[in-house]
Amino acid sequence: MFHLSPARWLAVFPAVAALSAVAQPAPAPSPAPASAAATEASPPVLTYKSALDGYRPFADDKTIPWKEANETVYRRGGWQAYAKEASGTSAAEAESPKRPAAAPGAQPGHSMPMPAKKEKP
Repeated sequence: MFHLSPARWLAVFPAVAALSAVAQPAPAPSPAPASAAATEASPPVLTYKSALDGYRPFADDKTIPWKEANETVYRRGGWQAYAKEASGTSAAEAESPKRPAAAPGAQPGHSMPMPAKKEKP
């Protein structure tokens, strides 16, 4: 097993302290003293713009009776019309007869042998 005795800690500690002192960055050179003209210049003007400028409080939309809403949906074609609209297909594409999809063929280079059939005793 690996055990560190206090004597080993005392031997390792000065080396770790020396490495950490070497790893510290060098102090930055002190900046040149500012000229008298620069110190007398006025500070830049700060502006404040609130995050709430232009805030519009929430306003409920005017509600309509549920029978009227259902009738509007029925006149537009029901949920299928809304589904076509959401999918991005045009009405002509959606109404065209569809051909049955062909079964996908095996991909070249991807063959896997079938497992051997087990015989029943």
